[in-house]
Amino acid sequence: MRFPPASVQLRRAQLILMLVVLIPTVLLTVIGLVLLVSGQGTAFVVVGILVLTLTATGITGYILVSIFVGKGASLVRLQNSFMSSVSHELRTPLTSMRLFMESLKNNRLTKDDQHKVVELLGGEIDRLDALVGRVLELSRIESGGHAFQPTTFLVADLVTEAVSAFDAATLARPTTIAIDVEPGLTMIGDRATLVRALVNLLVNAWKYSDDDKRIVVIARGIGRHIELGVRDNGIGIAASERSAIFDEFHRAPEAYNRGAPGVGLGLAFVRAIARAHKGKVVVESGPGIGSQFTLRLKRARVMPDQAQARPPSTAAATR
Repeated sequence: MRFPPASVQLRRAQLILMLVVLIPTVLLTVIGLVLLVSGQGTAFVVVGILVLTLTATGITGYILVSIFVGKGASLVRLQNSFMSSVSHELRTPLTSMRLFMESLKNNRLTKDDQHKVVELLGGEIDRLDALVGRVLELSRIESGGHAFQPTTFLVADLVTEAVSAFDAATLARPTTIAIDVEPGLTMIGDRATLVRALVNLLVNAWKYSDDDKRIVVIARGIGRHIELGVRDNGIGIAASERSAIFDEFHRAPEAYNRGAPGVGLGLAFVRAIARAHKGKVVVESGPGIGSQFTLRLKRARVMPDQAQARPPSTAAATR
């Protein structure tokens, strides 16, 4: 027996809910109002109040169930979109691997060509393995299955570690990163994943900026929170794209036009890591004026021994 898709079932559930609950509830509401307005004795008034109470309960239940059904429909749409994107990204390396295998199977290649094909095949396997690993890791973070290890640390140390990792990742085209960090800031979180989020933002700023790159890491204490941001002078993001840039495998048209590497998981990781830390990430951008991505995270109490261990000059250093 074949069942209809989950999205179809949810739409049917919404329709049935409306027919079974909402329409009778509206009719009962009219009856209750008529009984109250008529005022033909205490019994009519009491019955009218009871009917309206019942209908209010029914309407409340309808609203709550509609919210849950709507969320379920949204999750189904997100799942379908995610699976479609994953399938598309997996198809590319699989197609390359199939072509390489066919070339080896025909046995028409020289030994040198065979060696090159085997190397290319190994590269595609590594690429596929890395993609699957990143998808699984993102899924664990979003579902709460990732083992976070929260500690208290200086934001300046977090930024230094992230910039060092960024320097290693962009060794072929080194870029100076300006650092503007308020001294003595401390925060609570999983340092490794936060470093990764900051590196992803730095790499994005680097990829979508021209040769005259001006990238700044900014950290400020705002009340009980810390705002940790990366600002660039890149191509910027159109308003119509800002709501989708954090979706898995989403890449703006500018990414394809510039031939920027990546599969569209960097910002999805940033959002997932921010949410896992009970924070959020916001973006301010516009075409031609650059972008600023800001992580808003929980602030820790100042630890005098650590805050004094670092000289104030690091508040506005440049690497």
